[in-house]
Amino acid sequence: MTKHNRLSLILLLLLFTACDLLPPPAATEDGILAPDAPQLPDAPSATAVVTEVIDGDTVEVLLDGRTYRVRYIGIDTPERDEACFGDATTANAAYVDGQTVRLVQDVSNTDRFDRLLRYVYVGEVLVNAELVAGGWAESKRYLPDDALYDYLETLEAAAAEEQLGCHPAGVFSP
Repeated sequence: MTKHNRLSLILLLLLFTACDLLPPPAATEDGILAPDAPQLPDAPSATAVVTEVIDGDTVEVLLDGRTYRVRYIGIDTPERDEACFGDATTANAAYVDGQTVRLVQDVSNTDRFDRLLRYVYVGEVLVNAELVAGGWAESKRYLPDDALYDYLETLEAAAAEEQLGCHPAGVFSP
């Protein structure tokens, strides 16, 4: 390998390891990061269209002719005043903006802010899991809605180890 080729390779590697330079992952029908996401076949679910992405873990949807705010179950993303907020929001939008989604309930219907609490699927892709696997969200246990907590924890450990997404920014609790 020539000196020029080595230098080019090093520069390319540096470019792709910089968190802020990487675009969020593009959603695919078969999932790109968490392809084996568990399903909750007996859980109540509904189909809706995402009309607005609020942040990394909250969207507005049109469901049965009404607009609802939906908070993703089992994850947390950086808040507006924290590092990586924009990146996490952009990652979420890449998956769901304008998409028809399946909203799957765990135990609770709503939270204290009257937001629907749901696992959000685009096709068979569990967006909650994709955001954690990509490092844009951390897993969080919010009882009693924790059917997928262990799965999300496994994804978070791998994303943290690989320093994916927001992990280099240090916004997630250790």
